[in-house]
Amino acid sequence: MSSVVVAGVGMIPFKKPGQSEAYDVMGARAARAALEDAGIEYADVQQAYASYVYGDSCSGQAALYNVSISGVPIVNVNNNCSSGSTAFALAAQAVQGGAVDCVLAVGFEQMAPGALDMVFPDRVSPVHRHNQAVAELLHLTEEERKLPPAIQLFGCQVDLLKQRYGVTDRALARVAVKARRHAASSPYAIFRAPLTEDEVLASPLVYRGLRKLYACPPSCGAASVIVCSEGFARKHHIRADVRLAGQGWCSDKKEFFETDPLDVMFRALSREAAHRAYEAAGIGPEDIDVIELHDCFASNEIVTYAALGLCREGEQEKFVMEDQNTYGGRYVVNPSGGLLSKGHPLGATGLAQITELVWQLRGEAGARQVAGARTALQHNGGLGSAGFVHIFQKH
Repeated sequence: MSSVVVAGVGMIPFKKPGQSEAYDVMGARAARAALEDAGIEYADVQQAYASYVYGDSCSGQAALYNVSISGVPIVNVNNNCSSGSTAFALAAQAVQGGAVDCVLAVGFEQMAPGALDMVFPDRVSPVHRHNQAVAELLHLTEEERKLPPAIQLFGCQVDLLKQRYGVTDRALARVAVKARRHAASSPYAIFRAPLTEDEVLASPLVYRGLRKLYACPPSCGAASVIVCSEGFARKHHIRADVRLAGQGWCSDKKEFFETDPLDVMFRALSREAAHRAYEAAGIGPEDIDVIELHDCFASNEIVTYAALGLCREGEQEKFVMEDQNTYGGRYVVNPSGGLLSKGHPLGATGLAQITELVWQLRGEAGARQVAGARTALQHNGGLGSAGFVHIFQKH
């Protein structure tokens, strides 16, 4: 299998719905930024993968045709919130297998305000099985079962964290405050103004223990990553010091739905993907320096700590309250500000996470820089479900 070099990355500042450019313009800008970073032309790209969720078929062509119309095959990818990670994984796989030498992945999203809900209510929801499993395991009422899928699932996740592991509202608020603190030095994040724990705890309750400021906002944006082989990098004089060290990707297993509601909400998926990635890279969680993980809700970040092996189950509260998730602690988690502060344009998120980590490994993250970062982990999940963990190393 060929080594995968991260040749170039690019991202545009994320915006609130209604304040961004059109999806095709955003996607083209991100792709051009990645090409410029790699120092190559679009004509050098042999395949392209375009990720998005809220868009008609072939939106990838609409975006990349603004860069060039050159006959490069473009594949459109929709895997919910992990669409960007899926596009990257497919691009990397094409290089690993030797099918091509240079592939571009671009992700973008032009979102509407409000909680995510069904676009096609006349047919079975792709997350119907997940909502039904949680509803039955937790004996939800008929009214609760009518809530938007994400609100139902993650409202229950907050309550389960509190009941099972003693995670307090103060710890949940602390995660949201940390996200804003990290985002303060990122020109790509939407929310950079500081928050206090009391301000988070004063935000409105949405459902059960879920508060408004525990949730990431819908947003618009784009990011792009180019991967290539070592030989291609040498030929085109591309910087080749950041490489993919390991990857793990998976969908649900039947048993995830049968016993523990937390396993329906990313936990088991994340654990499985992380195990595969660590094994492929030949390292463990203790070797990781910097992490971008899927903090769609503050509760999901806390659940993910143990799923990735950053702490043991039951130690999440201690991990947060001792600041083991930030600068000066054991790991720096979401130096970008994460989804909570940067925003979550679904199709762009995975590629935006990878972009931040590449900057960290290159030492180009400015005030957000994690000193001496050499190994980075990216985690991304899409309900329905698709889980991804990628590990990158500086050579």
